[in-house]
Amino acid sequence: MRINDEVRFTWIGHGTWLARSAQGKQMLLDAWVAGNPVAPEHLKKIDSLDLMLITHGHFDHTGDALEIGKATHPKLIAIAETVSVLGGLGFPGSDNIGMNKGGTVDVDGIKITMVDARHSGGIDVNEQKLYGGDPAGYVIEFENGFTVYFAGDTDVFMDMKLFGELHRLDAAFLPIGGHYTMDPKRAAKAVELLGVKTVVPMHFGTFPLLTGRPSQLQELVGPGVNVLDIQPGAEV
Repeated sequence: MRINDEVRFTWIGHGTWLARSAQGKQMLLDAWVAGNPVAPEHLKKIDSLDLMLITHGHFDHTGDALEIGKATHPKLIAIAETVSVLGGLGFPGSDNIGMNKGGTVDVDGIKITMVDARHSGGIDVNEQKLYGGDPAGYVIEFENGFTVYFAGDTDVFMDMKLFGELHRLDAAFLPIGGHYTMDPKRAAKAVELLGVKTVVPMHFGTFPLLTGRPSQLQELVGPGVNVLDIQPGAEV
């Protein structure tokens, strides 16, 4: 793993993270903030944002996208259909980026590659669910070369091995709660396929159904992998 003292991630809770890039760009990864039941109060309002990345259309990943977008005017990056739907609902800006799996965009030196995810998706609007395109994950290479895999919501799948071969991954953000995503046992296989030595668990503990815990994953992957066990509000 490359030593990194410039890129920082703050866990807002569930699957939502606020990242600060090596050059100080503020990036929100999935937008469930004000309504997030495990988010600390001091993180429930975002005053400044440069980029917003959305992995898929479920409420616990897009619930506050419009309000935060209107308040902070970030560049939105998501699969093309999600950008189209959110734009139609009033997400501001003419330079938002709709992309698709396999594509890479460079935003001020941050290289963002969209990759596959095994999940479902739909954007809730007025008691209807609009099609927002396929779920996705991201490989993010920051300005200093530090590179992470942000899985979003997914099960394990064999293409994760390709992600590890195609990118020099320093860390992986993986869901471990189970029921709606992979559990620790399946996440341990994802760690093996990716070949990463640092894992940041997410999407666990928010609801009773999400029973997976970092300690379970750590036991399964052994001492050769560092599984971070943090609380919402912590910075890594």
